[in-house]
Amino acid sequence: MAAGDGYRYLLSSVVTGDGDRDTATALTRYYLESGTPPGTWIGSGLSGLSGDVADGDSVSEEQLRRLMGYGQDPSTGEQLGRPYRKFAAATERVQRRVEKLPEALTVDERATQVGLIEAEEASKPTGAPVAGFDLTFSVPKSVSTLWAVADGGTQALIAQAHRAAVQEVIELLERDVAATRVGAKGPRGAVAQVPVRGVIAAAYDHYDSRASDPQLHTHVVFANRVQAVRDGKWRTLDSRALHAAVTGLSEHYNAVLADRITQVLGVGWEARERGVGRSTAWEITGVSQGLMD
Repeated sequence: MAAGDGYRYLLSSVVTGDGDRDTATALTRYYLESGTPPGTWIGSGLSGLSGDVADGDSVSEEQLRRLMGYGQDPSTGEQLGRPYRKFAAATERVQRRVEKLPEALTVDERATQVGLIEAEEASKPTGAPVAGFDLTFSVPKSVSTLWAVADGGTQALIAQAHRAAVQEVIELLERDVAATRVGAKGPRGAVAQVPVRGVIAAAYDHYDSRASDPQLHTHVVFANRVQAVRDGKWRTLDSRALHAAVTGLSEHYNAVLADRITQVLGVGWEARERGVGRSTAWEITGVSQGLMD
């Protein structure tokens, strides 16, 4: 997610229709009511902030703008490390090059050169600093089906198992994946990868898919700001390590979720093929993968 106005992506596609609907709400009310719960702050990296943001607190739009838009403390606006680098847009790059053209050029020669410059700059991608990473944890389809048609008590147990699995994955990420890089003369501009004091993230619970089918899932948006253990300075996450761990984190979530749901509901699991080139899915035994199946 890009810095600056990139946080608006969250407002339009993740933070939609904030409300106080409970995940234990029965299906009839679920379809009659609108909105999703406000996002909540999570991550042990919150303890390094100078403001009063705590784990479980609701996320406001202003806090999101500060942290994800500008790399600032969500409460105080204090800069966390270096400000995000700014990249010139194509129009700015064109203007700089045009201003350097020789004055002796004729009108036609100048027009030709301007056209070439505009074409070259338009073909180049405009860089954008990364402000955060959106990881989505979604229960298997059969779990969403069971959750959608179950009574309130069962829905609450499934939602609790889902949240506990997400929390365990975040703890794993903080322990074994999250890191930052220090130094400026090594490969890729860094000398060493060093541990950090946890991560800062905003979690958003959602209850349906883009197609409006029941789909219990949580967006966890990790800020690209972490504190190095060695000196307490704010730096960026090592994105290479995070991207390399995504599949493993997803599988860990699935395994933990299955264990927790089995513990509270006593269900079994079965492997189901999803087609050529796709990995095997594990679904609740005897439960379909959708209300239309």
